[in-house]
Amino acid sequence: MRALDRTTWTLTWRLTRAGGRTGLLATSLSVAAAAISTALLLICVAVNLGFQQRADRIDWRTPVKSAAPVAVEAVGTTFSGGTPVTVVDVAQLPGKKAPAPPGMPRIPEPGEVWVSPALADLLHRLPADRHPVPGTVAGTLGRAAVAHPGELVAVVGHRPTAAAVTTPREDDARRPGDTVTPTRVADFTGRRSTDGIGSGYVALAKIATILVVVPLLVLGASSARLSVSRRDQRLAALRLIGATPGRIAGMTAAEAALTGAAGALLGTIGYGLLLPATARVSVAGGSWYAADLWVGLPVLLAVLAGVVAMVVVSALVGLRQVVVGPLGVARRSKPPRMSFLRALAFVGVIVGYSLFTQEHKSDVNGPLVFFAVVFLALSVIGPWVVGVLGRIICALAQKPATLLAGRRLLDDPKSGWRTVSGLTLAGFVAGFFALFAVSGVSPWGHPDTLAVAVPKSRAAVVQQDARHRLEHAGITATIGTDTDWVATGGGENSVQVTATMPGGIEQLDRARTALTPLVPGQYPVTGTDIDWSTRLFADDFSNATRVILGVTFITAIASAGITAAASVLDRRRTYGLLRLAGTPLRTLDAARRKETLLPVAVLAGGAALTGIFTAAPLTLGEGSSIETGGLVLLALCFGVGVAGLLAAGALSRPLLRSVTEQSGPRPE
Repeated sequence: MRALDRTTWTLTWRLTRAGGRTGLLATSLSVAAAAISTALLLICVAVNLGFQQRADRIDWRTPVKSAAPVAVEAVGTTFSGGTPVTVVDVAQLPGKKAPAPPGMPRIPEPGEVWVSPALADLLHRLPADRHPVPGTVAGTLGRAAVAHPGELVAVVGHRPTAAAVTTPREDDARRPGDTVTPTRVADFTGRRSTDGIGSGYVALAKIATILVVVPLLVLGASSARLSVSRRDQRLAALRLIGATPGRIAGMTAAEAALTGAAGALLGTIGYGLLLPATARVSVAGGSWYAADLWVGLPVLLAVLAGVVAMVVVSALVGLRQVVVGPLGVARRSKPPRMSFLRALAFVGVIVGYSLFTQEHKSDVNGPLVFFAVVFLALSVIGPWVVGVLGRIICALAQKPATLLAGRRLLDDPKSGWRTVSGLTLAGFVAGFFALFAVSGVSPWGHPDTLAVAVPKSRAAVVQQDARHRLEHAGITATIGTDTDWVATGGGENSVQVTATMPGGIEQLDRARTALTPLVPGQYPVTGTDIDWSTRLFADDFSNATRVILGVTFITAIASAGITAAASVLDRRRTYGLLRLAGTPLRTLDAARRKETLLPVAVLAGGAALTGIFTAAPLTLGEGSSIETGGLVLLALCFGVGVAGLLAAGALSRPLLRSVTEQSGPRPE
């Protein structure tokens, strides 16, 4: 390909080296932006793939009924210290050869108990009267049997006639997956569970990825446009002396590819260095296996190629003016104004999102795609709003700094948008999370009362048995019955037997251990146990909110800093002429601040309202509630964002002073 031949690469390399300190600064900023984007993109992809890996390893706990069974499998959930313990009961059918469950060399013999490494450590620390699972440990489960390193899992072997694998167990819609009735299976492959809190984590990971990736794409695209006017002038000069359009495009692509590739490689190194720390972050009840967060070579190469392609495409955008009208570039003709069609397109996307989410409330993936489109649509309407705002500011300006800011926004709205785009998108994220929070309050039972469900005809017998077991264990408790239905069960012919005791979590666990054999197929539970997954998700949702807001605002501030520095470099000739004309440096600096703060006030506020609007159909529903305290979070986010924006602008003030000291036009 002639456009990317040796001559093109040689010219590109020489021009890059001849850029001096200014060119080196612009190139360094571009590489840094690409590196940050690559590292965070890889982490986002890794988390999504990590949830997939976790789900794959627990599929076997959702058994599939078979017409030619070789074993029986049932699942129950007990608790220790408030932490869930998954108990899988298995039995090999007579005359059959059952395969080994995941993470085990063989199916357990009757009476054997195999436990996860975390549960083995817990059993070693706890006294026998607080063990959540009775029996002697025969072995340790491998990684293939557990979702994460800290998960508490036990696999208990039984005879095929044992009550644990023959007594039916009722499902509880409040905690899907916690209880699975004995199922005759042909193997331990299982199937993917489509309900439960796991789907909530998958949706949360997708939303988080969208909210983080889009600002990163904007950051990467902005980095590719660093010192764009300086580059365009040089390329226009080459075009005027006879360089072909293909040569110009090739040089632009080559320069962008070099900086993008360097940044992508540095970002990959950063991802590798961050991997151990990321694996220690607790999500969904535990940390990660580092291998789960390794994206794999194909995905890694795809992300690297995507980052480089994004940088190259961003650099090539707008190159048409250089190729077709190089004289206009050399004479610095002003860019065309933004079309009103951008606003119409944004309104159309918002209306389409509203209609689509109303019709597909039960489907998460469809609305998420549309949600991403809304997020991206902000980048479409942003430059148009900046142009309109510039026109209004020019009409109302009463001070030189305000007039300079308005003229700059009006003459080059895309450049003005690039400066504030990061904080605008961060405002969308803050609005999305500000007013909505998952509720983690348990509406059932009491935290110091254990309950099991039994038929009414056996209630008296079970009460007596419970009283005897607790007395034998030296535990004082009040035994009774009610129909509050903390335990799984219900109906006119059932009642729950309860045991209420003081003494805190340790006494509760002792009572739980004593009462575990009370009703086959049931583990005593409290009201707090019932919604453990909802409370866990609520905590993780809150933590994810803080992380996402932190990443997006840091990205926004970094983008603003990079763009502010690039803006000074691009306008150094204009700033020099203004200084020669007698404009004070403080006026130029004030114009820069107003050029940033005025669009932010309008765009970030509108983006926050858009975020609130798009959040409603995704988060305002069952298990979520309006959180008025989020208004404080929203105000705090904007305060931090504006402060960061001002700080980013202040960091480029010495650069402004430097370029204005070199007053006047200089040959390129």
